[in-house]
Amino acid sequence: MKAGVFTSVLLALTVLISCNSEPTLQKYFVENTEKKDFIAVDLSSDVLNLEKTKLSAAQNEALNSFDKMNILAFKATDKNQAEFEAERKKVTEILKNPKYQELMKVGSGKEGASISYVGTDENITEFVVFANKKENGFAVVRVLGNDMNPNNIMSLLSVLKESKIDMEQLKPLQQLLNK
Repeated sequence: MKAGVFTSVLLALTVLISCNSEPTLQKYFVENTEKKDFIAVDLSSDVLNLEKTKLSAAQNEALNSFDKMNILAFKATDKNQAEFEAERKKVTEILKNPKYQELMKVGSGKEGASISYVGTDENITEFVVFANKKENGFAVVRVLGNDMNPNNIMSLLSVLKESKIDMEQLKPLQQLLNK
């Protein structure tokens, strides 16, 4: 009897501990991907259409550290300003979590952009760019990878300049930009 009660209590504690109700960007993306005011795009490194043989060792290292990019954008209109403010606030609150270390912020609290990261200086697993403007909406960009570091990001930016990006994969974002 005592073993059964102990096992039941242990099982209940395990379930309670494993259920993390804390909001995360990943949960936010999943919850909002299909909603009407949101535009979601997932991009892999294949979208860059690069000739890997022409890349330097640093560029190859940067490209190998990059797995994918998730973009979630909210298109603001005159009719959905209350929802825009509520959703913008949700993202802002998620990014206040200490796991998201802010690198840079530009603009005011209600309009502007921020860049944050998850991980350590030499082993970044996620870069997050959050940009918002009341007239257009906001976008959250998650750059996911393994062992990324600031040097890799700079190398990746130089790779982007040389890439022949597959624009077909970016068409959903044109809806947000063509307001």
